[in-house]
Amino acid sequence: MSDIYIWMIIALAVLAIADLIVGVSNDAVNFLNSAIGSKAISFKTIMIVASIGIAAGAIFSSGLMEVARKGIFVPGEFYFDEIMMIFMAVMITDILLLDFFNTLGMPTSTTVSIVFELLGAAVCVALLKISADVNLSVSDLGNFINTKKAGEIIAGILLSVVVAFTIGAIVQYVSRLLLSFNFEKKAKWVGALFGGIALTSILYFIFIKGIKGTNYASAVVEVLYNGGAEGLLDWANIYFNSTYESTQEFIKAQSDLFKIDPKEGTVALTLRGFLETNVLLIVLTGFTILSFLSYLIISVFKISIYRIIIIVGTFALALAFAGNDLVNFIGVPIAAWQSYEAWVASGAPADSFTMGVLASKVATPTYLLLTAGLIMVLTLWFSAKARNVVKTSIDLSRQGDGDEKFRPNFLSREVVRITIILSQGIAEVTPKSLKKFSDKQFDEKEVLAANAYTKKEDQPAFDMVRAAVNLMVAGILISIATSMKLPLSTTYVTFMVAMGTSLADRAWGSESAVYRVAGVLNVIGGWFFTAISAFTAAAIVAFLININQPIMTGVLLLVALLLIIRSTIKYRNQTRAEKAEDKLKKSESSSIKGVIEESADNIKSFVHRGNKIYAGTIDSLAKYDLSALKKNRKGIAKLENEVEGLRDSIFYFIKNLDESSVGASNFYISILDYLEDIAQSLEYISKVSHKHVNNNHKKLRFNQIKDLKEIEDHLNSFFGHIKTVFDQREFNKLNGIISEKQELFTIVNDKINKQVARTRTEESSPKNTTLYFSLLTETKDLIEATMNLLATYRDHQD
Repeated sequence: MSDIYIWMIIALAVLAIADLIVGVSNDAVNFLNSAIGSKAISFKTIMIVASIGIAAGAIFSSGLMEVARKGIFVPGEFYFDEIMMIFMAVMITDILLLDFFNTLGMPTSTTVSIVFELLGAAVCVALLKISADVNLSVSDLGNFINTKKAGEIIAGILLSVVVAFTIGAIVQYVSRLLLSFNFEKKAKWVGALFGGIALTSILYFIFIKGIKGTNYASAVVEVLYNGGAEGLLDWANIYFNSTYESTQEFIKAQSDLFKIDPKEGTVALTLRGFLETNVLLIVLTGFTILSFLSYLIISVFKISIYRIIIIVGTFALALAFAGNDLVNFIGVPIAAWQSYEAWVASGAPADSFTMGVLASKVATPTYLLLTAGLIMVLTLWFSAKARNVVKTSIDLSRQGDGDEKFRPNFLSREVVRITIILSQGIAEVTPKSLKKFSDKQFDEKEVLAANAYTKKEDQPAFDMVRAAVNLMVAGILISIATSMKLPLSTTYVTFMVAMGTSLADRAWGSESAVYRVAGVLNVIGGWFFTAISAFTAAAIVAFLININQPIMTGVLLLVALLLIIRSTIKYRNQTRAEKAEDKLKKSESSSIKGVIEESADNIKSFVHRGNKIYAGTIDSLAKYDLSALKKNRKGIAKLENEVEGLRDSIFYFIKNLDESSVGASNFYISILDYLEDIAQSLEYISKVSHKHVNNNHKKLRFNQIKDLKEIEDHLNSFFGHIKTVFDQREFNKLNGIISEKQELFTIVNDKINKQVARTRTEESSPKNTTLYFSLLTETKDLIEATMNLLATYRDHQD
């Protein structure tokens, strides 16, 4: 029987590696967001700094996450076989859940997922134990589960969301009032002061977060008492101004910060104790020294202090991630391995060996931490999904307008309406002088003018002040929570700080607020979905494993492997398809010649994709293939969204034109109108075809399909010629293509006449007739719109 547990340990080790990979893909947003979004330093430098931070965090890791051993459930109430069931259920669920969120590009909390998976699996196993024992009832569930800890974590989720958002918004607003968007032109002492505050908070965060729980944290800084065991309690009550009734009570209360030996009668202040009991002294000293160094960096070395803050902050959050969240991925497998060792040493049967041994604290071997750190660093460099998750966070906090990933919903619209009403009320009571000063500090005109000639993709999503505030505030909040032993998710804090600072920076204007709020609500909703789904899925997996541990474990592992492979292949294919797809590009040229040239690329791309959609629809209709028709509808919806995106950017397009090229706006708007007409025709053709097959109506007759395929061949040739002309810039051939209009109309009209004749004699299906006429008449509209597009381009190009 022990063989099954060896295989389970091996499986858990493999799952730990996979979990590290998907975990880093998710949590990379925590420490990469600010640096990448601000473009303060090169991407390569960002990755190097983050990699060093992760490596350092692995070395200084606090070891095994206690929540995996005893934080959620009471280990002494479970037997070894039950513990292995819980751990296996947790790891299978965790890797599937995180991969799901990464594929969607949504940041979620690895801490919350692991906690609720442990809770769900433990509750399931506890209920199975209760149901099998007549002396137990559901009311005894509290004996198995640490309900207090679970409650603290849930409260921590809610609290961290609100506090991080609020503090981030307040600090950013004050920082912007003091520094404005022209922060580089401010007096040197202003930058030095800001650098002193930011670097002090970040470095203190490194010490508190990085050293806590390591061997270095327990190093003796100062011996406070060495007077023997007899006088120890009296000294403790005097020194700590307390009323401890026993030495054990004193040790339990102060062992985190002081090294106490009751036998020898000694008390020593540890490094962690020094850091947490001398906060004010450390902060003031650090602020003085770092403010002076910041002034030297600005004055003597001519280096932007904001870049230094972003580099140090990125390192700090990467270190915190590895030092804290690393154990979210390897804590459970290591706990399982240590449980196995204890069980083997006991010689007891697996179903009768209680796991009280897990209640003791055991450090994780350093080589395992270093190995895990190396895997995380490699994942950081090579994971495409990590970039996708980071992109979501940056897009939602981006300064100014752009492509919005999320669609507005009822809740986001109502939140924006209420906020507008509140802001108008506040504006009414705000003194005019303060309002005028505030508007001046938040004026972005100079920044926008400086970026006017920079390509959209090369522009930063937000400036270095906001990036610095993001890192500083996130560092402070995580430090405070750590020192107060509060459960906190680094993902929640860093994301909500970024959202708060973007709101305070007026990044959510009336043009984008409803989309950004919808995005934030989606992400927050995803967090709660994480907790619920983690609990439920882990409970279900644990129940299935309980049915037959050897067989079901193998089956579930195989299912998990297949799902991960399927997800990876699907994501890779999707990414390749998006790269290969020639997307419509927004015009960034300021001259009429440039606009015409860029429009040629868009027309080429649009015609090529439109041709594929039309041909795909006709072919799928002929084959009566519903899934292919669904795919075509998605393709045209995507094309329509891109055209809509071009329309949404008309304002910026006109603003960007040279004075001598304003006439290009009329050309550009006309081109977009015709592209939209073509897209609508394709959308209608795709919709009616899908509706016909989806409703299980009769297949089209052979002659109808034959006629449609003939039209498809003519249009394929027609669109192919257009693509070649625009691809090779042979615009002198446009007249020849336009002259084909009547010939194409004649072919379509001939098919319409044939169907009229068939309807009068042999046709028996009204639905077929309706569909066929709809396809033909809409094809005529498609040809008409395409010809108008070509004529407009020809006239302006000439």
